[in-house]
Amino acid sequence: MEAKTRGLIFDPFSGISGDMILGALIDLGLTEEWLRDLVSSLPVAVELDIGRVTRGSLSASSVSVNPTGAEPERHLADVLEIIDRANLDGRVTELASEAFNKLAEVEGAIHGMPPDRIHFHEVGAADAIVDIVGAAAGITQLSIDACFTRPVAVGHGWITSAHGRLPVPAPATLRLLEGLPIFETELDFELTTPTGAVLLATLTGGERAPASYTPVRSGFGAGNRDPETHPNCLRVVLAELEASRHMWVLQADVDDMSPEYLPPLIEELQAAGAIDVWTHPVQMKKGRLGTRIEALVQDSAREAVSHALLEGSSTLGLRFWPVERQTLPRSLNRIKWRGHPIRLKTAITPGGHVRCKPEYDDIVDAARALNVPAWKARQDIEHLLRTDPEC
Repeated sequence: MEAKTRGLIFDPFSGISGDMILGALIDLGLTEEWLRDLVSSLPVAVELDIGRVTRGSLSASSVSVNPTGAEPERHLADVLEIIDRANLDGRVTELASEAFNKLAEVEGAIHGMPPDRIHFHEVGAADAIVDIVGAAAGITQLSIDACFTRPVAVGHGWITSAHGRLPVPAPATLRLLEGLPIFETELDFELTTPTGAVLLATLTGGERAPASYTPVRSGFGAGNRDPETHPNCLRVVLAELEASRHMWVLQADVDDMSPEYLPPLIEELQAAGAIDVWTHPVQMKKGRLGTRIEALVQDSAREAVSHALLEGSSTLGLRFWPVERQTLPRSLNRIKWRGHPIRLKTAITPGGHVRCKPEYDDIVDAARALNVPAWKARQDIEHLLRTDPEC
């Protein structure tokens, strides 16, 4: 039987914000009690207002996160400490921390400051922390394997922020949406906020919604405004996705490109959507030694990867042909090793045997942080997997 994955498709036809995401997840099936319990575990002072409202002709769940008391000015380290102090699942901590790190990098680049010196104003407030942690926890609670996005609506005009008057979309919002599909509207207000943008970028990685899927449930999260022009809400779709067997192999040969430029080319092809990239030596015309570059891609990424290969290498052309592949059912889990999160890829063979492999990048990151050899870290993690029944 074809392996299936559990996907979540964001449909931000009226933009996206943190509150809208929380509302959509509640409408999708998460309970109000679950969200209140999560928020009570965070060291922030907020009140939640959860209910149902109508936006246009659509009924939607509404979640408002309202800070109580004075808000301190927070830097990145302050926010990360709040996340670390909370009793959160490892994946939730990882996603929320990634989102705030991304926010700090973007704000720093825009204002010409190091990320750790950026004052988080609106995005460091208690409501933004709840929005980001809540979205990450909701994705985890729903056992989502992958998230996708449809084009994101952005408005125009001006907003007033802690940095003064800014054009819509705000500079941070637009920078966070780089690589994601967007479309402009004539609506004279902010449709997509920095919090919504960073969550969409972090959760989906810019992955477009698949052309075919099986919808399981859908939900609507309400925005604060209720304009007469359109239903101001975010739609999310919980879907079953079949792992596609139909793929393409792209191939190009080069004999005038220094091998030291192959690693960045491979990174560019993977960033464009290649599932896997490999190279091997070949003998070309007139006895010249060259390199064959091959990439495995899905149909939806073939054009983008072809473009990256033609632009990023010295080849004058490429070949491609369809292939089919068979994959084992797999899942992604996480463990803690000496305080560091390690992702585990788990696959099940047709005979029922389980294969478990720790993620290389996580091993290297943990080894560097602990100042131990990476190969020794891998040995210790594999020993933990063999001896600890909870792993």
